[in-house]
Amino acid sequence: MTDINLPLILGAALIAMASPGPATLAIAGTSMANGRKHGLVLASGITSGSLIWSTAAALGMGTVMLANSWLFETLKYAGAAYLFYLAVKSARSAMRSSAAEPLSAEKQPLGLGRTYLKGLAIHLTNPKAIFFLGSIYALGLPSDARPMDLATVVLALGCQSALICHLYALIFASKPIVAGYRKLRRALDGLFAMLFGAASIKILTTSISQ
Repeated sequence: MTDINLPLILGAALIAMASPGPATLAIAGTSMANGRKHGLVLASGITSGSLIWSTAAALGMGTVMLANSWLFETLKYAGAAYLFYLAVKSARSAMRSSAAEPLSAEKQPLGLGRTYLKGLAIHLTNPKAIFFLGSIYALGLPSDARPMDLATVVLALGCQSALICHLYALIFASKPIVAGYRKLRRALDGLFAMLFGAASIKILTTSISQ
């Protein structure tokens, strides 16, 4: 096996995944409002999206997107639209008068399959993810890296992503945090709305050269 700088790769990815962003916001909101099971399922969806982008980056998809900017633009607008949709849902929840009504409450119970797809969509509609992962590979992998080396990095990043995302879900589904959320539901949903909206604008104003 060639010389892989795995600590550098995992360290850079850890900082990115642990930082507040659309994925962590969604995990927090879903775990507090819909419970541990939904939080863990949504985390699984986000982890799946991360694994897909990681594999795509290892296969050079980032280079393909750089050469075909329309792919990047398509994902960018899709991602911005989806985050704006989440912002609107959070804002509508914040404006409800009932303090007992949770974030993203539906007339019908929220299905686990729908929760998983929500997590998957959040990550797959973020075009910056593949370029970030591509830059990590460039820093931590030698130019003569073999397929086995790429597979090792993809697997390591996938395991780390799963651990962090599912840990977030468990933390935000804990009883003290859920109790606090119920008391401050409208304020927190309003905050989620603003943060999702800000993330939507950030993706919308991102250029392929950034």
